Amino acid sequence: MNCYQAKAGELAKQWFVIDADDAVVGRLAAQIAPILMGKHRPTYTAHIDTGDYVIVTNVDKVVFTGNKWQQKFYQRYSGHPGGQKEEQAFKLFQRHPDRILRLAIQRMMPKNKIGRHMMSKLKLYSGSIHEHQAQDPIPLAAIEGRPSAAGAILMPKPVPKAKAPRAPRKSANAEATAAAPAAIEAHAEPAAIEAHAEPAATEIHPEPVATEVHPEPEATPVVPAPEPTEPPPAGTN
Repeated sequence: MNCYQAKAGELAKQWFVIDADDAVVGRLAAQIAPILMGKHRPTYTAHIDTGDYVIVTNVDKVVFTGNKWQQKFYQRYSGHPGGQKEEQAFKLFQRHPDRILRLAIQRMMPKNKIGRHMMSKLKLYSGSIHEHQAQDPIPLAAIEGRPSAAGAILMPKPVPKAKAPRAPRKSANAEATAAAPAAIEAHAEPAAIEAHAEPAATEIHPEPVATEVHPEPEATPVVPAPEPTEPPPAGTN
């Protein structure tokens, strides 16, 4: 009998939402960590991320039991000399309300690359409004609620698209030989056009209309007036 082992991308991811109002940090982290790792499913595989997404709202309203707000300290180290610092829980909660719950969950996850990938599926929000309504998350009760082990929910296999047939690749010599006849035809086209060109139509110029020529009137000769003659002297015959 073969043991089932999940493969990457084979299982479908689900989304859950948890309201952290008045929830104890440690107990809430112990509820969220197995969901991120996928241990709530019978298909859990150690080397594959089979977990689901978890949305946590009202992370600014989580509580600690006892007097841990003053007694619990968080350390961080920058890597440089004198870079190690300690901070009380209530001071860190005032600066980053989501940091308390995130650190509690992170310390329950695997300390390797797949553990960091699982932590990327955790979405923390201050307040009751989140940005993942499109995923239609399933509500879970804080601390007591656990997702039902529904078994393997397989992802539908993608249908490969039909590829168009590739045109045969032409070599450089074939392109050169194909370009030579084209060049010859390009130079031969004008001569062929001139040989088969139809004779140009002769332009027909309309004959000019004969205009009637009216003869100019002849100038009348000017007759000079007769010069006055002097009367003959008296006593002459």
